[in-house]
Amino acid sequence: MLRELGSLPCCLSLSQQQPSRSNYLPRRAIALRDIRKPRNRITRPQILPSTFGDSFGFRVFVVSDLHSDYPENLKWVKSLSCKRHKRDILLVAGDVAETCNNFFSTMSLLKERFQHVFFVPGNHDLWCRWEQDYCLDSLEKLNKLLDACRQLGVETKPMAIEGLGIIPLFSWYHESFDREQDITGIRIPSLEMACKDFRACKWPQELSSRDTSLALYFDAMNEENEDEIMVIQKTCCQVITFSHFVPRQELCPEKRMLFYPNLPKVIGSDYLEARIRSIHGTKGNASACHVFGHTHFCWDAMLDGIRYVQAPLAYPRERKRRMNGGEAWLPFCIYSDGNLTDRLSPCYWSDYYAANPRAPHNTELAPWVARFYNRL
Repeated sequence: MLRELGSLPCCLSLSQQQPSRSNYLPRRAIALRDIRKPRNRITRPQILPSTFGDSFGFRVFVVSDLHSDYPENLKWVKSLSCKRHKRDILLVAGDVAETCNNFFSTMSLLKERFQHVFFVPGNHDLWCRWEQDYCLDSLEKLNKLLDACRQLGVETKPMAIEGLGIIPLFSWYHESFDREQDITGIRIPSLEMACKDFRACKWPQELSSRDTSLALYFDAMNEENEDEIMVIQKTCCQVITFSHFVPRQELCPEKRMLFYPNLPKVIGSDYLEARIRSIHGTKGNASACHVFGHTHFCWDAMLDGIRYVQAPLAYPRERKRRMNGGEAWLPFCIYSDGNLTDRLSPCYWSDYYAANPRAPHNTELAPWVARFYNRL
């Protein structure tokens, strides 16, 4: 039985914490025994130019999971420079805020700071649990948010900017996305118990997160932009796609590493990865990049020719106890001087898997997870 469940308010906060006593290790072979040992805290290199004139042309910055309903996170948004990014682009990969008012104010602040702001919705953005946001269902709320974006000048459709293609991709998760072996021998809370989406989102009867209907519905929304995507493919030498949800299971730690081992059932979509490959090519290329969010794991890795990046602000409590280098490095600059920037370093989990093969058949719980469960 999972202990301390009541102190963890949703499945993502339940599931994604890094081990509290382990920090980033240098880029070398990382054995599981090393993860258990305390290390020095992460010190990130300075990755943001200190002045506006340091970069030629525009830059592209990315961030996900702003969760600006938290005062600390809204304070961070307000702290972004009003001068440094006047020619720059910001990609916001979902989970801006739970309420319409907070969403509108947050996106307004970002639009004041960046020349272009792009957005795709996350699950928290579509929660319907506040009276002041009364909506028949989450699809009506989605339309409200998209209308707000149009009013603010926030982009939700593909756009080509000086040879760079930027393509927002709508998506939702489906349970069958998870194909790796389940953890057995412990009592894991149900998806409905661990994930607030099943209570906070409201869908028409024919749509559900328990099958592929929602994932297919959101993926079909991208077909409305096929003409713009084709133009970008023909005219742009570099393309950045972005979504809220995860396109590949390899972009999440193995189940034995997670406080909630069933997390992969509520994070990603096979249809999203197929959509990404239809844009970047099945083998990818050096100028292909996809940005995502949702799991709150900092990530930067190459998989089958595509660079996958996650740069989350996440919850205040996560920033306090996780050794991810804090928040000063956000938003992350992914494109500058006409090219994609170098890999972000360090990223704990993507660096771990760069040095260690994935072993989903291993169901022995990591020590920081095992202490939360009693064996059946």
